[in-house]
Amino acid sequence: MMKRYYSFGEYLKEIFGKKVYKVNVDAGFTCPNRDGTLGYGGCIYCNNASFRPPSCTPELSLTQQISKGIEHIKRKYKAQAFLVYFQPYTNTYAPIEKLEILYKEALSFPEVVGLAIGTRPDCVDEEKLELLRELSKTHLIIVEYGLQSIYDKSLKFIHRGHDYATFLKAVYDTHEKGVLVGAHIIVGLPTETYEESLSMADEINCHPIKFLKIHQLQVVKNTVLARIYEKHPFKVFEYEEYLQFVVDFLERLSPDIVIQRLFATSPDEILIAPRWNRTKQQILNDIERKLEERNARQGSKCSSIRNRALCC
Repeated sequence: MMKRYYSFGEYLKEIFGKKVYKVNVDAGFTCPNRDGTLGYGGCIYCNNASFRPPSCTPELSLTQQISKGIEHIKRKYKAQAFLVYFQPYTNTYAPIEKLEILYKEALSFPEVVGLAIGTRPDCVDEEKLELLRELSKTHLIIVEYGLQSIYDKSLKFIHRGHDYATFLKAVYDTHEKGVLVGAHIIVGLPTETYEESLSMADEINCHPIKFLKIHQLQVVKNTVLARIYEKHPFKVFEYEEYLQFVVDFLERLSPDIVIQRLFATSPDEILIAPRWNRTKQQILNDIERKLEERNARQGSKCSSIRNRALCC
């Protein structure tokens, strides 16, 4: 069966020769857009419960969270290798001494092959990147930067607290240290047209970004965005329209970029819009079906061939 897009699971199997499972952890970080450094309340769409898995329990120590996660996944899947994912909030937003302790604690487990670290592009510096460079000599280290949009008008609208230039600087600084870079984007913001969201694929192709997470804009409870949506409802992706968008986007995205996520899944109890009433597996199956119907694949309409040495 032809591979329609380059999945994260496929990438990890290529690197380690076996399936690698993620263990999500909450190490107790906050965010400069919440603690008053840049602002309060975070980005306008942000309700941390919308992306925090139930397994993330900050009441437990980091070692306890990892041990519990590994035990559960081993029992369920007979897993042998794990990637610890520092997910909630900004996971480089602490003094270097604290970061070193936390990262090395996570890597002390013999079954842990690496770390994925979610953070903001304005929360890294030379010292932190040097630490990640050292860790990457023995483990897979991925820094996942929240970009959300390449358009400063959109970053301003969502109160992101940084511009696109800040993201690019972090990407190149990280790449120059030999550390792999991932990016998160949100598509369907009311500040952007369909084509503007789609054009982010062309822009991402131009930079040393190895991994990508694509999220459709979701309106969730207890956010500024929810209050905006209640007063002035704006268009969000309908289900079939989003399937079409994903296929269009993948066709324009370089085939060597690893897809970590193709859509967002907020809990039903806090999700306002869009409500698709589909399971994660149903959405994945429908994306595959749409790709097959169009005989489409990642990169089939990529406008340029990027230098693979940039990101591998």
